[in-house]
Amino acid sequence: MKPKLFFIVALTIFIPAVVLHAQDGDPRQRARAVRDLAKQGDDSIPKLGPYVGDPDTAVRVEAVKALVEIGGPKTIDGLLRAAADHDAEVQIRATDGLVNVYFPGFVKTGISGSLSRAGTAVRAKFTETNEQIIDPFVQVRPEVITALGKLARGGSAMESRTNAARALGVLRGRAALSDLIDALRSKDDKLMYESLAAIQKIGDPSAAPRISFLLRDLDEKIQVTALETTGLLRNRDAEPQVRDSLQNARTIKVRRAALGALAMLAVPVDRTIFQTYLQDKDDLVRAASAEGLGRLKNPADRAIVQQAFTSEHGMNPRLSAAFALVSLGDVSADRYGPLQYLINTLNQRAWRGVASAFLIELSHDPAIRQAFYPILSTATKDEKIQMSIILARAGDKDSVPNLETLSKDPDPDVAAEGIRGLRTLRARLP
Repeated sequence: MKPKLFFIVALTIFIPAVVLHAQDGDPRQRARAVRDLAKQGDDSIPKLGPYVGDPDTAVRVEAVKALVEIGGPKTIDGLLRAAADHDAEVQIRATDGLVNVYFPGFVKTGISGSLSRAGTAVRAKFTETNEQIIDPFVQVRPEVITALGKLARGGSAMESRTNAARALGVLRGRAALSDLIDALRSKDDKLMYESLAAIQKIGDPSAAPRISFLLRDLDEKIQVTALETTGLLRNRDAEPQVRDSLQNARTIKVRRAALGALAMLAVPVDRTIFQTYLQDKDDLVRAASAEGLGRLKNPADRAIVQQAFTSEHGMNPRLSAAFALVSLGDVSADRYGPLQYLINTLNQRAWRGVASAFLIELSHDPAIRQAFYPILSTATKDEKIQMSIILARAGDKDSVPNLETLSKDPDPDVAAEGIRGLRTLRARLP
């Protein structure tokens, strides 16, 4: 045999032997092999496949960690296999990895970093912050939502189920709504809370009647979140139950949430309730009352709302009164008027989220959109960035020229948000 040919034959025998040895060796050797493969990037993804199904849990964990470290769409199939694993840690890491593909950076804030193990038991710390969500133009593979739905409904531990529920909210997993509703009956407070939060983010009104049984839940956090979700999904059929929750509120948080939900539902029969609570000593209660009157759009209430806007010193109720006045028709360009006040507040980091939410809701009204388009020409950088987000979420075809202008702004940050806003708006438009 020629030396060159002998070398090639020997090499073809040697390579499978090395791979076989890595897989047949002890778990520590296989774990080291996985870590070495992770350093090779995308090219190692197919080679990691066998390790995802390794008989040793520690090796499977390393395989999932490697896939998450490499990242990108090519890792999805391997992560889907890992999501079907029977071990809770593997399920959790696979879940975070799948979300990270569509929401880069998620693993840095996910629960993977807080995992601790005692035998087969897994513990994780869930943060209270739960505002992450993908842009509407991001398309998630259906099998990812299906896999996460199965985990939320029947993962091997409450931690992996809870994490999957949170992931479904981040990915707007509407196809898994039934799984989230099923998770609400788990009797586990963390899982129930994350499932409700996910249902809020998905925003499908059809889910609202199926959470009504939680409006009187004995756990304050669950009841408050159920009330908030009922309001956000505009389930007017639940108005009597929400009013009952207000009248029998055990804590100030429940009272605020119940009144806030009534304000979102805006049923005319509650007008007297809003007028009464507009004089309450609690800032957030007064704020909810002003919002309720604004959404009812009864011209007779404009005077008392104007008085509240003029005399309020609390930031929350004053912003709510400004929202109510604009909703009641005050769209003047006055520099001290309610519309300009809301827009000016976009410059304040601490309050821009509140002002932005109000402006998003108001922007669904074409007449109100037309009122603040002229303001864009003299807007600050922060105002332009936030207005791009607002128009992306609530604008219509008439918003396209304004977003196009923002996308060409000399400031690169404004231009980037304008481009993103255009993509989001066009994804929404029919």
